[in-house]
Amino acid sequence: MTTADDIIKLEAAAARERIGWVLEKSPSRTILTTSFGVQSAVLLHMVSEMSPELPVVFVDTGFLFEETYQFAQELTQRLGLNLKTYKPIMDAKTLVERHGELWASGTEGLEQYNQIVKVEPMGRALEDLAPKFWLSGLRRSQAKSRSDRTVLEEQSGVAKVYPLIDWSERDIYKYLKTHDLPYHPLWEKGFVSVGDYHSSAPLQAGQEHEKTRFSGVKRECGLHEAGETK
Repeated sequence: MTTADDIIKLEAAAARERIGWVLEKSPSRTILTTSFGVQSAVLLHMVSEMSPELPVVFVDTGFLFEETYQFAQELTQRLGLNLKTYKPIMDAKTLVERHGELWASGTEGLEQYNQIVKVEPMGRALEDLAPKFWLSGLRRSQAKSRSDRTVLEEQSGVAKVYPLIDWSERDIYKYLKTHDLPYHPLWEKGFVSVGDYHSSAPLQAGQEHEKTRFSGVKRECGLHEAGETK
């Protein structure tokens, strides 16, 4: 059971202290989720050092860049991750044959797409692993939709903690350099956020970071919708 006092305590804590608090609360029923995105190596490295056996959930939509699969393999081997991969029941080819390019069909189509390839697989992960705590690398500076998030929220009955919630781009860069960790390979090609290949684009001059995904139609994919704070 988490409380408002827990939020106050965690807001004042450092990233590793936040992870430590979760592991102390429930060492055997905690998961970490990752998309193997641009800056994913930071939290993966921290958690792998503090709890090597902790399950790392990766939702593979079937529409990821080849570079993402390469990055996932590299980090999994280097950090010794206990990776748990979940895929949609419907593969990419079947989805397009039955529904067309949902991601390009406006907000309603995009929400249906996210439900099929992201939300449903994550729901199965939560059922299988039955966590009490869920660690995620979400940060306030990533998008306007995340700017007011608290360090601790509740989603799907799970206490969700964001150890890097208040980290800046500079904080991320310094950590990666200090620990000789890589950015996603597409970072060098101008990608500041990497998801599915059909709806992720390099950052253009004067463009907000969040507009590089799904042409700016919707930032959140359903995995990190604002939860109920405790």
